[in-house]
Amino acid sequence: MYGNTKKIAGAIANCFDSTHKTNLLIAGDFTSQNLIDAELLIVGTPTQGGRPTENIQEFLEQLPMNSLQGIKVAAFDTRFSENGQNFALRMLLRTVGYAAPRIIDELKIKGGNVIASPEGFIVSRKEGPLAENELERAKTWAAKLPTL
Repeated sequence: MYGNTKKIAGAIANCFDSTHKTNLLIAGDFTSQNLIDAELLIVGTPTQGGRPTENIQEFLEQLPMNSLQGIKVAAFDTRFSENGQNFALRMLLRTVGYAAPRIIDELKIKGGNVIASPEGFIVSRKEGPLAENELERAKTWAAKLPTL
C-alpha cells in the first residue's frame, strides 16, 4: 500500500540474487507454479489489525495442504514500534499481535520447514517511512537465514 514492505522484501531478495534465482512477487501474482523447484519461500506483509493484509491471507488460504513440503520458509512484517506509543496503543499492539507469527503458523500448516523466527521491521508512521537502519537490519536478517 505504501511501499515499505516492498522495500524490505527487495533488500532481502538482493541478498540472494548473486547466489540463487529469486522472484519477488506480489501475493496476487503468486501461483502454485512458483513453487516448482523452490527451495525457500519468504512471505512479508504489513501488519493490519494484528494480521496480514487480506491479499496475503487469501494467498495463504489458497495454498494446498502439503504444498510447501520440503520448502524452507520464513516470514516478516512491517509494524509500528511499541516504544514511544501511549499506554493504550501499546496494550492494543500486545493484545492483537503482529502478522509475521500468524504467517509462520499458516506456512507450517501447509508443510513448510520454518528456518527462522518471524521478524518485524519498524515503520515510523502508518505511511512510513521505514525507521532508521531497517533496510540494513533486513539484509542482516536475510544473511542469517540458514544456507539453502
